[in-house]
Amino acid sequence: MRNIVIVALIAIAATVSTGHAADWVLEGSTITYFVSHPLHHVDGISHSAKGKGVCRNKWCDFLIAVPVNTFDSGDSNRDLHMLQVTRGGKFPMITVRASLPEDLKGATIAADLEVGFAGQTTHYLQVPFQRVDQGDQSRIKGTIPLKISDFKIDPPMLLAVPIKDSVPITVDMNWRKRNP
Repeated sequence: MRNIVIVALIAIAATVSTGHAADWVLEGSTITYFVSHPLHHVDGISHSAKGKGVCRNKWCDFLIAVPVNTFDSGDSNRDLHMLQVTRGGKFPMITVRASLPEDLKGATIAADLEVGFAGQTTHYLQVPFQRVDQGDQSRIKGTIPLKISDFKIDPPMLLAVPIKDSVPITVDMNWRKRNP
């Protein structure tokens, strides 16, 4: 599985770097998870997402991938435990796929997402994102309503009390359109 993910990312990088078939390129991102426990709240941030969007026949297919080990919560022990709990050694990537009409209008996008995480795949329907266009760039912001139970992850505990099942993921991405 790990080799498949690595090959997929190499293919994405090769497509993006040569300019073939990539109509949109993810140029920058901030991906943040929020964990809540009665005693404290934690967030982990990654700026390491890679992505592309390919538009054909009036539809665009987007793929975003972020390594699980790039999330930083400010506590290396917590980050190591997060990798263990989410099976990050065996499943090192989080992937998000979306398919959207090419001619979207308006500042709000409702996207159906396929999220791959911890060896499981879950669909989230009609997730709202805000879009701001400026020239050939689009900034996309929103929150994916992720639940760890959707990915068969046992909730970590502190003092025998588990974290909340809801672990929202906020995304702030800058995409650039490539003209063929």
